[in-house]
Amino acid sequence: MYLTLEQISKTFPARGGSGEVKAVIDADLQIEQGELVTLLGPSGCGKTTTLRMLAGFEFPTTGKIRLDGKIINDLPPNKRDMSMVFQSYAIFPHLNIFENVAYGLNVQHLSRSEITRRVGKVMELVELSGYEKRAPNQLSGGQQQRVALARALVMEPKVLLMDEPLSNLDAKLRESMRTEIRSIQRRLGITSVYVTHDQIEAMTLSDRIVVMNGGLIEQVGTPVEIYRFPRTRFVAGFIGRANFIEARVVNGQPANLVVKVYDQTIFLSKVKSSYPEGARMTLIARPEMIRINQESNLKGTVRRASYLGNFVDYDIDVAGQLITAVDNDPRQASIYTEGTTVGIELLADCIHILPA
Repeated sequence: MYLTLEQISKTFPARGGSGEVKAVIDADLQIEQGELVTLLGPSGCGKTTTLRMLAGFEFPTTGKIRLDGKIINDLPPNKRDMSMVFQSYAIFPHLNIFENVAYGLNVQHLSRSEITRRVGKVMELVELSGYEKRAPNQLSGGQQQRVALARALVMEPKVLLMDEPLSNLDAKLRESMRTEIRSIQRRLGITSVYVTHDQIEAMTLSDRIVVMNGGLIEQVGTPVEIYRFPRTRFVAGFIGRANFIEARVVNGQPANLVVKVYDQTIFLSKVKSSYPEGARMTLIARPEMIRINQESNLKGTVRRASYLGNFVDYDIDVAGQLITAVDNDPRQASIYTEGTTVGIELLADCIHILPA
């Protein structure tokens, strides 16, 4: 592996000087060359601390960080061959765009011709050619973010680190910028680590997602693996929306698992493991995995109906549990109003299970 974290932990003194706070706990992670990996999780989960340890702004309390086979724990940031894009852009207001992008190259005392060549190349890459003499305050937020990206890329680093770089942009601009970042990263084939708390951003950008919670890595996987096959209840609830439905095993044979849900029997043919009869488990059913089907014997009462144009979002009371379902069938002309009794169908071949 190109970039690895081996049992990395980071501990800070607690406020007041008594005790300590474990920000990152025994993190193991392997990143391949050219891969874009996203660290995802809520505030305080340890993702930014992990990124700062990679950058050299923090040092691990225990564990090792390797880049291209070499341990880099004790190297200062300027010796790690990494570049970082910050949340605040960190653009120098007194320098024009060319001078901002060229700043790191000037520190390295490269020749003027080499600086001009590399800045010109990266400005073209981020589609800012012709903006070299402008001041930062003459650019939009999206253009300033491209300048910050160009300044990182011009150093030709082995690893590109990004700390929530799109959080200051509006929703529409964020959408276009994450597409551009992904496109540039793929064209360059640069190994990248991206920190965000935005699930959509992580799903859109990543080759793999690292879900963190309370300093621990809960799961590492592709966007499909994280969404469809979460390993923990936290991962299932943090990535998208999920209904957690309690069930009991009737027949625990693999490929023919039969469970009882709300006094209804459901066959789960895609399950590969066996379970003892009577065992309790939790079914994870995303809203799009629940269909409104009036012919179903499983009934519920509509408590909320929200028309959102391309789909209708429902909360349905089923045996005292509120279930969220999505109806995106354009042939369904009417909306089931609050208080209406409807039948629901669980798409058994999509449902994922966790032991209770």
